Amino acid sequence: MIRHVVANALTLMIVGLIGLAILISVGQRSFYAEGPLEQAICFRVAPGSSLRVVSSGLAQQGAIGSEQVFRIGAQYTDRAEALRFGSYLIPERASMDEIMDLLTRGGASTCGTEIHYRIGVTRIDTLVRELDPATQTFQTVVQFTSEEDPPEEYARFTGQADIQYRITVAEGATSWQVWEGVRLAEFLSGDPGEVPREGWLAPDSYAVARGADRQTLLAEMETRQERILAELWETRAEGLPYDSPEEALIMASIVEKETGVADERRQVASVFVNRLRIPMRLQTDPTVIYGITMGQGTLGRGLRRSELDAVTPYNTYRIDGMPPTPIANPGRAAIAAALDPDDTPYLYFVADGTGGHTFSTNLQDHNRAVARWREIEAQQRQGN
Repeated sequence: MIRHVVANALTLMIVGLIGLAILISVGQRSFYAEGPLEQAICFRVAPGSSLRVVSSGLAQQGAIGSEQVFRIGAQYTDRAEALRFGSYLIPERASMDEIMDLLTRGGASTCGTEIHYRIGVTRIDTLVRELDPATQTFQTVVQFTSEEDPPEEYARFTGQADIQYRITVAEGATSWQVWEGVRLAEFLSGDPGEVPREGWLAPDSYAVARGADRQTLLAEMETRQERILAELWETRAEGLPYDSPEEALIMASIVEKETGVADERRQVASVFVNRLRIPMRLQTDPTVIYGITMGQGTLGRGLRRSELDAVTPYNTYRIDGMPPTPIANPGRAAIAAALDPDDTPYLYFVADGTGGHTFSTNLQDHNRAVARWREIEAQQRQGN
């Protein structure tokens, strides 16, 4: 009798062990298998969230098939206590293991809301953007300029602990404009210090954290510009009329202000290089304007004859060679154009009404192009 009971108990234990092994095997396969999510989602882990709360949220959004398997798998792989708060992009068909890896890896959020602060040539604006996980593109939900009061809803976003911040500096913005933009950014901290050297701040996009130091950010912009200039200076074309990288930066800033058409930069640079070689005065309006404003805002009107006639260090109609400093912060493409201009015979260019320019080799052709441009301007004024 006892022998029979022991035999039955042993059988049940073996069956139980086999069942447990099968259960573990099925659970493992389920944890590492392709998930049920049919479309990517943004999933937010709030500060202090428990594994149970997270697994419940993932199940509700259709990202996992079993909350229990997810929790057991997290514990089995020693990640149950490693959740990092933030917003994360969960791709379609992600396995539980892949989801757990995303939620515990740390670092910057990969999804959610971004405050994009843009320092431009004519204005500063703030965009609150949310990532659409389906298309993985940002959609603007709030937008205002520095001259406007922030909408009430803006405060709702700035209160989020995992909000992402990004500052973008436009090509052609002056150092004062960048400095002023950084000074006005409410999410930064610290004294910005003195206005940095003109031309030495790299127009680029910078990811920052709330409370980041203003001087540190400006120093990063300067370091990045120095690196770009040094790199491109080493690969410069032969025979350029520059004695130093600083002179190339001055030329790049003029090119940046003269054209917004990417394909024209090297042609515009060739015109000014050709003039320096003759030599011939550069005769470019943006340098004259800089001499009036010193980069502190835009002129907002046309140049007066008295301003074109005045002898100043920046009036390239009256001085030989280049002005003493850059007149804006050129982007990488403008620096590359100044250091490797097209080989052209052009000495003149004027706007053509399409956003681009007409280039000429002689004054007669240039004057005809100028006359056409003035006709276009007159037609545009009549149309307005």
